[in-house]
Amino acid sequence: MSNFKQDATQLLSLIGGKENISAVTHCATRMRFALVDPSQADVKAIEALPSVKGSFTQAGQFQVIIGNAVSEFYKEFQAVSGVGEASKDEVKAAAKKNQSLLQRAMTTMAEIFAPIIPAIIVGGLILGFRNILENVPLEFLGQKFVDGQAQFNPDGTILYNTFVNVSKFWSGVNDFLWLPGEAIFHFLPVGIVWSVTRKMGTTQILGIVLGITLVSGRLTNAYEYAQAAKEQTVKFWDFGFFQLKAIGYQAQVIPAILAGLALSYLEIFWRKVVPEVLSMILVPFLALVPAVILAHTLLGPIGWTIGYWISQVVRAGLTGTFSWLFGAVFGAFYAPLVITGLHHMTNAIDSELIANFNGTGLWPMIALSNIAQGSAVLAYYWMNRSNEREAQIALPATISAYLGVTEPALFGVNVKYIYPFVAGMMGSSIAGLLSVSFNVKANAIGVGGLPGILSIQPKYMLAFAAIMLVAIAVPFVLTMLFRRLGLFTKVEDEAVKTPQAEALSEAKKSAPLADLVEIAS
Repeated sequence: MSNFKQDATQLLSLIGGKENISAVTHCATRMRFALVDPSQADVKAIEALPSVKGSFTQAGQFQVIIGNAVSEFYKEFQAVSGVGEASKDEVKAAAKKNQSLLQRAMTTMAEIFAPIIPAIIVGGLILGFRNILENVPLEFLGQKFVDGQAQFNPDGTILYNTFVNVSKFWSGVNDFLWLPGEAIFHFLPVGIVWSVTRKMGTTQILGIVLGITLVSGRLTNAYEYAQAAKEQTVKFWDFGFFQLKAIGYQAQVIPAILAGLALSYLEIFWRKVVPEVLSMILVPFLALVPAVILAHTLLGPIGWTIGYWISQVVRAGLTGTFSWLFGAVFGAFYAPLVITGLHHMTNAIDSELIANFNGTGLWPMIALSNIAQGSAVLAYYWMNRSNEREAQIALPATISAYLGVTEPALFGVNVKYIYPFVAGMMGSSIAGLLSVSFNVKANAIGVGGLPGILSIQPKYMLAFAAIMLVAIAVPFVLTMLFRRLGLFTKVEDEAVKTPQAEALSEAKKSAPLADLVEIAS
């Protein structure tokens, strides 16, 4: 505790004092500050504190990584600063003044998707497991027979059984697991509309109800719409003098977001207008019913069209003449997107690609980028394994990145020292190029690291496994090479001592100030 007290006192001073703190709270491993003037924080000195494992700024918040003991550290910080605890929402609200309009929009998108990401990941794992059960033929299960006839692939090779073909148990498990899989992906709009109302601070049960109206069984299922339109069996509401198509929005993201925002703004408006004595009765009715009407007449079709064209543009990038270039560029710059928070947009794009084209080629590159950044920080760990402080940061960050969460790796090591970050970007770029070249697709969004292979469509699993090895090996080798050659390194960091850096450091000790420019060049 004494060390925490000393470090907490120093942190308060280095962050600009109590008067520079708009709000502060903590999460599982980090102190989260909304600062009046972020430029007053002495980042280098803060990261030198024994209790601090790194820092970064995201979504307008200055976040200091402490580790699992953050709650104890926070108590000491409260005691020495006299600053009361704020909720995470209050810190986010205070931090918004440090954000641009684009950053605020991306933060809003992130806050909408954050509560439903665990469900999406679970759904991806479930679909990945079902992939293996029903779509991966295995030689040891024997050749597949249908009505006594041996089955062959189109190229004449033997078609082998899957687990579902030979086992009643696994066939039953496969059928059963479709229940949560369908609940997560087909009914995704329910979760999105709920999350929008939660973010906007409006009535969440109304959001759930509105979401259900987007996926009701009384509507033509979005997945069946094309066939129903061809057969002229699309459901509709008949109002006598006009008809309205009754179309569902299963798995659609943008229509759900627009509908949720409409509901929230209607509720906010009516709460200001309707007398409080009548608000319990009138506000829910006046918000929900118009929102449902808008969702099925205007916002739904507009959102579907926007989502379709976004997915078409991305699909063109993935499958067009210069798809290799798209893969290389996206692979290289996904990690920088994570730093800015813009990467949350890819969840919506992936969902649109899956809904419209039965698979996404974008998500495999995201998984490969996470692996590449993890491999870069693994190389950094290997080179600094004798340094206890650096090893305590780098090894957990490696594991986290390999399991799909790259923020600890990015902010704790890679961005801090630059050269691992560049090595990870290069490795991810090569992996992205290969992924698009082999047309690798995923059935769903899953765990964006090594377990991501479970979500890959079976026919691409071997190719993806080979590309994963590239994403592991290339950044690892490049990180060590850059360190050795002194490329992309920050010579002022003691942990990044190269022969060139050490020579410059020794020169600085003895050379006159006027000669330093020549020495550095």
